[in-house]
Amino acid sequence: MVLVSIVPFARRRILVFAAVFFVLPVASCFASSFLFSAKRTPYDHQMARIQPVLNTPAPIQHAVLPLSLVNHWIGELRSIPYRFSMEWKTPNEIAQAPAADCKGKAVALYQRMRENGARNLCLVIGKRTPVSRSTHTWVEWTTASVTFVLDPTINWGAQAVNEIPENLYVPYYAYAGSRKYRAAAVTSLYARL
Repeated sequence: MVLVSIVPFARRRILVFAAVFFVLPVASCFASSFLFSAKRTPYDHQMARIQPVLNTPAPIQHAVLPLSLVNHWIGELRSIPYRFSMEWKTPNEIAQAPAADCKGKAVALYQRMRENGARNLCLVIGKRTPVSRSTHTWVEWTTASVTFVLDPTINWGAQAVNEIPENLYVPYYAYAGSRKYRAAAVTSLYARL
């Protein structure tokens, strides 16, 4: 005699599947990852210097920034020569320094965009490619129609996330104001199902 269960899947798998299904519409702006709120990150001590920049209040009125202006800012920062710094530099320090690294350029862009009314910004720490030897920092900006990667260290303008190859810009942690996030790859979520 063969018994057939009316519940062919374990309840836990059904719950995980339902959670993923309902989380997908509110997933992060990253093309291949989800953001989960985090109490701490390995970068918290270093981020203390720039936390006031991350908490820069946006003007009361939401401004629609033209992409051409954002690209101009990216180009200005891109033209600054690259020099690695162990500590995170503030935008004021970047303005006075002859060179800056990806952290400083991304923070300066984040502040400029925030001051000019941009919302839905994330400062992201990750890797440019999965095989990169060191971490990289960039800004992600979600507008009403598209999410952009803003990388003033490597690119001369904004890139739409859906136009970037999947193996570029691998996020580990993101900061949006005082909120901290840990990124998890979509593939690792599906592997648990």
